[in-house]
Amino acid sequence: MHQAMAEPVRVLVVDHHEMFAEGLRHALGDQPGIELVGAFPTLAEARVHRRRADVVLLGADDPDGDPAADVARIREATPDAKVILLTDGGSPWALAGALAAGAVGFLRRNQPVEDLAGLVRRAARGEVVMAASDLPRLVEALQGPTRVVPAEVALARLTPREAEILRALAEGASAREVAEALGISRLTVESHVKSILAKLGVHSKIEAVTLAWRHGLVPMSKPA
Repeated sequence: MHQAMAEPVRVLVVDHHEMFAEGLRHALGDQPGIELVGAFPTLAEARVHRRRADVVLLGADDPDGDPAADVARIREATPDAKVILLTDGGSPWALAGALAAGAVGFLRRNQPVEDLAGLVRRAARGEVVMAASDLPRLVEALQGPTRVVPAEVALARLTPREAEILRALAEGASAREVAEALGISRLTVESHVKSILAKLGVHSKIEAVTLAWRHGLVPMSKPA
């Protein structure tokens, strides 16, 4: 008796390099065992079309983008999706932040297409995928001389809801005001705040807000 054929790996491409994304669409579409469910220039556009995927190839070099936040949004909407970042080199800190947010690896855009299909299949199985040549600089960036996880990586670990609450606090809202604005209880807000403090490794809202200001999660308030 023949074994039933495995379900194809559904792949979604989100990349502002539209010509590259179009090339990926054609290349991956010809690969056995892979079903391309869409190619979009932005995550917002992909979300409108509500294409569910096993693997998301996400462009990480958009100057207006936030890879860590995009990874967190994808993971919140589809927890089982595996996200691979597509990069031209990028900051190791930005890549580390996206990995902390839940990405399973990153690949360079000059990766041979014949290798890409195999890497997509590996990611779908839950394996971490990245070029061996990129691993040393990523490890060096994460460890550094003090081996302290940088604040931007810690901030990337926040869920979209936690980041939303931290932004509101940084803009001067009280816990009660945040609860009313989001339609949740004050106890829920405080629970999120405890999680935020733990992830950032700080002990007070003031410290958390200071990190948010310092690392651009929210702009500093302008004087009246």
